[in-house]
Amino acid sequence: MTPEALIALFALALGTVWTPGPNNALLASSGARYGFRATIPHALGVAIGFPVMVFATALGLGEVFRAVPLIGEVLRWIGAALLIWLAWKVFNAPAPGTQKGKGRPWRFIEAAAFQWINPKAWIMAISVISVFVTGTAPLLEAALCAGAYLLAGLSSAHGWAGFGAALQRFLSTPIRLRAFNGVMAALILMTVYGLMFADLTA
Repeated sequence: MTPEALIALFALALGTVWTPGPNNALLASSGARYGFRATIPHALGVAIGFPVMVFATALGLGEVFRAVPLIGEVLRWIGAALLIWLAWKVFNAPAPGTQKGKGRPWRFIEAAAFQWINPKAWIMAISVISVFVTGTAPLLEAALCAGAYLLAGLSSAHGWAGFGAALQRFLSTPIRLRAFNGVMAALILMTVYGLMFADLTA
């Protein structure tokens, strides 16, 4: 992979992982509810779990989607239902410190596992390998794609968690908290809309 291609790959990785989506909305919501430190396992699960999925997809898992389009369609509808449910949970999340607000942030393994059923993650993974994995050096190309997303993901996951944590004091009133939850839920629902028209076999 040429230096120019590496720069383009990293720029794409930064652009895709920083844009609003289910992971970032959930990280911001967790940061706001539980604080930055408590959300670190969630952030690491996202930042590491997705590159692992990219690596596996680049080594051939993406071919399964091309060979069996039904898998992509099943993922599309199951993923949409899951994201709508998550949006509802985020929108109705109670204030931390209340009896109903008792809970915990996601663990590392939960966040990492979520990548495998997150439709936006699949769209991103399939898109990047269709552009940057040529097959001339599959292992190296897979590792470079995964590495780019690891570096970019560490910055975005912790950035979104920090963004939510920074708003904790501002969100101390019920109206502000509900508005914030509504925005985060809307970001997740926007992904559902995009998912309906996405090509999972590209």
